[in-house]
Amino acid sequence: MANVEVKATIDLKKYENSAKEAIADIKARAGKDGQFLNWIEWLLNNQIENIDNLYALAQKAKEDGAEELAILGIGGSRHTTEAMVKMLGIDSNVHFYSSVDPVSFKRFADKLNLDKTTFLVVSKSGGTLETTTAFENAKTLLKDYYKKDDVSEKFIAMTDKNPEKSALRREVNAGAVKASGFVHDDVGGRFSIFDDATIFTLAFVGVKKEDVVAMLNSALNAQKDYLSEDIEKNSALKLALFNVDAKLNGKNKHFSEYFGDAFEGATLWEKQMKNESLKASISTDTNVGPGYLHYNAEADLDLANNDSFYTFTNVATDDKVTNAVLTGVKAAYSNQHRVAEIILEDLTPVTVGRFIELKHLETLLTGNILRRENGNITDKNVALPEVLQPNVEIYKKEVKKALL
Repeated sequence: MANVEVKATIDLKKYENSAKEAIADIKARAGKDGQFLNWIEWLLNNQIENIDNLYALAQKAKEDGAEELAILGIGGSRHTTEAMVKMLGIDSNVHFYSSVDPVSFKRFADKLNLDKTTFLVVSKSGGTLETTTAFENAKTLLKDYYKKDDVSEKFIAMTDKNPEKSALRREVNAGAVKASGFVHDDVGGRFSIFDDATIFTLAFVGVKKEDVVAMLNSALNAQKDYLSEDIEKNSALKLALFNVDAKLNGKNKHFSEYFGDAFEGATLWEKQMKNESLKASISTDTNVGPGYLHYNAEADLDLANNDSFYTFTNVATDDKVTNAVLTGVKAAYSNQHRVAEIILEDLTPVTVGRFIELKHLETLLTGNILRRENGNITDKNVALPEVLQPNVEIYKKEVKKALL
């Protein structure tokens, strides 16, 4: 089994009852409609069963001459896949776009070899403004480039299967998009890293099918381990209790510090997942080291900084310089702050699959346990706050008014 080691010093027994109740709560909700927890077990099993179809979809795109993939999506529709391909080191032919302004789109488009690029449009509703704008801009770009109106063969869509719920699905059904997969129900964008968009991308860039299946099985096993009530062996629970204890002792800012450029996508994914799930209860920021030390360490290690706590994530290595930096930095921060550590054995698909579920369930358990400690328990018939994002709609409403 791939090793993802967690080190977090805390009195686990202090929160034992809340921890067990939180785990039981999550397990009781998983698989039920409207709970947005279908990423637990169901999605992974579904993807193992559906793997041949996703690989066939990717193979067809490549047979049509595609060598590069341009992914149009925002939030979880982007950061999940981006985290995965960067951790696996297979992102050289994958390009991501989330902006709306013309300058950004031109710079994005100028980098593409349009004859060898397939565009992957990812949106559950098919109506996300940023993604819709990018899709329309891409269609215009390709129509001008090829001097024809039908450019459907250049697009693949990942969206809701129901045309009544997705404008993008309606375009697929009308023939405006060449092929499609699904953004599955009751998963939620920030927890959708194993949904069709990412698995298709892995197939497109040449990850062996058996390696993807091994990763999915590793994630399944990890979910079982991280939903165990054995508080001494459950690493996700340890991280969650580390977070909860820090918050209850006046630490409001959580810095998740990754070491290594492989984690550039993971920082964006974790920041979205934590801040959307934990709201203002714990403010999460993420960085890639060692570069961030030259702009954050001065504030981090200021003696006036008494409201922060830290999690360091790195891949195990025998490199002398790397270990010296890691050892020194962790020691300096531990002398002043609460510090947890995550050490990955490697960055193989099996280990990455386990790491993804560690972060998923750390996040979910942190929110659930923290609310319990504060006497805030969510009714069984209502989805957990950790999987919802109602406040995002506030800015979207204002944008819609401004567009009128």
